Amino acid sequence: MRIEPHLGRGEANYRPLTALDFLRRAVESFPRRKAVIWGEWSCTYAEFSAIVHRLAHFLLSKRIRPGDVVSIISSNRPEMLAAHYAVPLIGAVLNSINTRLDPEAIEYILKHSESRILIVDPACKTVALQAAESVDVETVVLPDKATGPVYEGVLSLFQGETEPDIDIWRYITDEWQPICLNYTSGTTGNPKAVVYHHRGAYLNAIGNVLTLGIGVGSVYLWTLPMFHCNGWCHTWAVTAGGGIHVCLDRIDPALIFDAIERHGVTHMSCAPVVLYMLLNHPDKANRNSQNRLTVATGGASPTSTLIGEMDALGFDLIHLYGLTESYGPVTLGKLSDEETGFSSSDKAVILARQGKRHATANHVRVIDKEGQDVPADGVALGEIVLRGNTLMAGYYGDPEATAVAFQDGMFHTGDIAVRHPDGAIEIRDRSKDVIISGGENISSLEIESVLHQHPGVLMAAVVARDDPKWGEVPVAFIELKAMATADAEELRLFCRQRLAGFKVPRHFLFRELPKTATGKIQKFALRDIARSDIA
Repeated sequence: MRIEPHLGRGEANYRPLTALDFLRRAVESFPRRKAVIWGEWSCTYAEFSAIVHRLAHFLLSKRIRPGDVVSIISSNRPEMLAAHYAVPLIGAVLNSINTRLDPEAIEYILKHSESRILIVDPACKTVALQAAESVDVETVVLPDKATGPVYEGVLSLFQGETEPDIDIWRYITDEWQPICLNYTSGTTGNPKAVVYHHRGAYLNAIGNVLTLGIGVGSVYLWTLPMFHCNGWCHTWAVTAGGGIHVCLDRIDPALIFDAIERHGVTHMSCAPVVLYMLLNHPDKANRNSQNRLTVATGGASPTSTLIGEMDALGFDLIHLYGLTESYGPVTLGKLSDEETGFSSSDKAVILARQGKRHATANHVRVIDKEGQDVPADGVALGEIVLRGNTLMAGYYGDPEATAVAFQDGMFHTGDIAVRHPDGAIEIRDRSKDVIISGGENISSLEIESVLHQHPGVLMAAVVARDDPKWGEVPVAFIELKAMATADAEELRLFCRQRLAGFKVPRHFLFRELPKTATGKIQKFALRDIARSDIA
């Protein structure tokens, strides 16, 4: 076929892809449908859109212009959700900051991003204002929780006459322009600034809708922080599906169970630690297990015990895998209709896998050191590499790190995995978490999976510690369930019955495990403890 000039992109047949169009469509299609619930307060999609535009005009009045960075540090309040639309609506770049960071880390982010304004949740006020003291940034503190009607409570700082709607393509002229700036956890050195573009946010949100079954009638409970990869792009996906956002101030099992029952929650996302919190809370006795609920979780693979207990509570698990650099989820492990009838132990084998690629993730490979795909035998190890439209534009201000991450035309995750005969991938470890003992590679995840089978173990994490004889040996950190009394010798024997001798941890340390704001265990902190606490 000939390439003819008149077949090119034009004003009539092209608009930049942007996730903001989901809200415009929602207002056009179902303006009076409930959109957001926060405690006793709620609003429709038309009312939520009015809040978004009022916030956008407020930012314009502060001389925020296209390309400027707007930071927000907040819990999962409606203002946080509104910022995901209002900030990019005027061509600015949203920077959602982890609420559990210390002042020094927040100060670094504000300076590195050259943020123009910082919007602050009152719950984060002390730390945020301390961080902003030495930064040339204007701060705006949100009001306390709303109790009145939509225009008298939420976003009362931005009150005034109803502001006119802003054409979403007035400031968004290129789908590749940045929509937000997310900072990695920074476990070694300063965090990297990950740039998302409008195109990727749009596509990953659509992928979430398709793979998680979000649609009309869906009620999404915000147990996942919106600052974490922009809530895995669910801030836009739930709106795309026409569902309801149920905002939650904090992770509290009592609040979660109450919200599930009161609002008929159908979907939620969280780290495994939140699931364990639910299982160990007395309010689970009031849970109506007939009302099934889809839970998307990432991090540690779900154990058979966890799957069985969550299933009894009416929770259907989906195992997601992704990174900040991939807009959150890039693969998912999900039970087929046939597999839902399997035993808990068989389900655990399937859900331990990170599964197959997300609907809008283009290419997921597992390659060896020569760059060749490993055989799909469930044994051969390789690194997961990604290529596609739902990858970051790069690291802001760091062309060298961007070049390393995109070496050979692929994004290198650093995660070590196998590929099974059905095409599903299964992570065996982070490259930095593989323990090399006496020349043998030991998967910390394999040991953790065994420890999680012990009835007294709530959570387990395994790291390497230098050893003069073996090079490295595994050290296990254990957080026991309430009233459990397991000791080191009991756990050592338990592991010995299920693992090769060289894989059994040499040391067991019992303590509450340090976690990030999203519930992931901070292994870098555990490595420091292992070095200092063991003679």
